[in-house]
Amino acid sequence: MDIGIMQGRLCVPEADFIQVFPIDNWRQEFPAAREAGLVSIEWIYDTYGLGANPLETGPGCAEIAKLASGHGIAVRSVCADYFMDNPLFGAAQPTIKERLARLSWLIEVVGKMGMERMVIPFVDASSIDGEAAETEVLSNLLEVSGLAERLNVEIHLETDLPPQPFARLMEKLSNPIFKVNYDSGNSAALGYQVADEFAAYGSHVGSVHIKDRELHGTTVKLGTGACDFPELFNQLDRVGYKGAFILQVARGAAGEEIELAIENRQFSEAFTKVEN
Repeated sequence: MDIGIMQGRLCVPEADFIQVFPIDNWRQEFPAAREAGLVSIEWIYDTYGLGANPLETGPGCAEIAKLASGHGIAVRSVCADYFMDNPLFGAAQPTIKERLARLSWLIEVVGKMGMERMVIPFVDASSIDGEAAETEVLSNLLEVSGLAERLNVEIHLETDLPPQPFARLMEKLSNPIFKVNYDSGNSAALGYQVADEFAAYGSHVGSVHIKDRELHGTTVKLGTGACDFPELFNQLDRVGYKGAFILQVARGAAGEEIELAIENRQFSEAFTKVEN
């Protein structure tokens, strides 16, 4: 089972944020991930880390590659939280043009580093909240699709759309480089049924964020929220899912990040053993 972790979850929270690029501690997460028995780290690119994220420079990218190789921990994906604060819709055209230029630049960086995918969240402040927003998102994503295709970079969409509207969005994108990032906690919090989601767009699922949340509530320890994990793994098996699982779980006590990562990895592995 290919289990990785969201960047920042293996070190003390940065500035008390749940999830931001860990400016001070990103290097230490490579040995920590190996100790936790994980195989990968999903990198974060956000507004908080601008100017300090090593993805922004050639030497920085080289250091990421060296640490990944040295510790046997892959960096196959980027979570582009930058576009939660700077959505790809709903702004003046010059602003959208700037955001698309940044997205194109990030696709090039991801491709040159040999990563497989970029996750773009369309949730919270960047939620696709109507036909006009959807039309603009479609147009802007299709504008960068050729670049992503040439560089073999998949673009995975994480949204809070109900199953059928999300399925229609994926059909309109009509390019295999676009896939679904399935976030188990967000779906559970919204009250969506796993079987309904996978019936609608299961064949498009390209990556999975493992998380648990209370119904209409916050992120909680795996197995204590509303996520139906047995059904999730049953549906993943049904569609023949072979991709990565990224732990994006609730935080525990500061200083116990590795122990919690081991616990969450084992929780996830247990379901594959039961279901398969």
